[in-house]
Amino acid sequence: MAVYTKIDDAQLSSFLADYPIAPLKEARGIQAGVQNTNYLVATQDAKYILTLYEDTETGVEAKDLPFFLGLMQHLAAADIQCPTPILRHDGALFGTLAGRPAALVSFREGRSVSTPQPKHCRAVGAALAQMHVAGEGFELSRVNGHAFAQWPDLFAQCAPRADEAVPELSQTIEVELQRIISQWPHDLPRGIIHADLFPDNVFFVNDQVSGLIDFYFACEDAYAYDLAIMLNAWCFEADINFNITKARALMAGYQSVRKLSPAEIQALPILASGAAMRFLLTRLYDWLHQKPEALVTPKNPTDYLRRLRFHKNVNSSADYGLES
Repeated sequence: MAVYTKIDDAQLSSFLADYPIAPLKEARGIQAGVQNTNYLVATQDAKYILTLYEDTETGVEAKDLPFFLGLMQHLAAADIQCPTPILRHDGALFGTLAGRPAALVSFREGRSVSTPQPKHCRAVGAALAQMHVAGEGFELSRVNGHAFAQWPDLFAQCAPRADEAVPELSQTIEVELQRIISQWPHDLPRGIIHADLFPDNVFFVNDQVSGLIDFYFACEDAYAYDLAIMLNAWCFEADINFNITKARALMAGYQSVRKLSPAEIQALPILASGAAMRFLLTRLYDWLHQKPEALVTPKNPTDYLRRLRFHKNVNSSADYGLES
């Protein structure tokens, strides 16, 4: 559930009066999502997505909104398939609704796929590379709040109870953290990355990407790390077996737009391990610290432990469908 704040038509109409759009026809809450309140807003001639940014422990901070919304504006201007923020009459990217920062963005047609096929992996690989290239001219920057330097501190908050999730998990994470951090590359090509491009954040129409959404983890980091996140998110089956056919398609799609450097290719196994560790730790933290009144059920961290074990045994990037 993601409708934390309920608004009525009078509140919404007053808010929308500050935008150059047609009068409100109807609005309904969107149940998908975790951090924010989302509404599908329909006017007499168009549809939009309204987001209220909740003041929660994991929510989006208002100070970061110029980056997130400005990035979407920049990418949309470069023909990237993503929502476009609608500017208010005063030129601002967002306003205030029900005491919360709120933004209105264009509606993207399409649906996400729960079980991606190789054709989807190839298409989204190309879309990610296009986003990386288009983001090179964006003037704002944002530090990755979930970068490898933060992982030891996050683990320290989980270590005393980690074995409640999986026996001997604490020891496993401690050993793997040391391995990953000691081998982490520091000189790879970098720029603006999405950092959370899971299948539910990509829309398709006729197997073509029609929308990249949810840019609220976007930041500056290594491009290949973004690709490693997608390897974890798109190329494992429901039973956590790795599908190299999907990986080859993802890599081919990406490199049809932006060629990976030899250093990026060589670093991919450790980046993939790091991406698995990042989501293992954040999911473990959420699982251990869930609140009884929470509206969202934390995701099981064990899926990413199994991914991490796979990456540990990878010999080279050839195991992901790439050649050095």
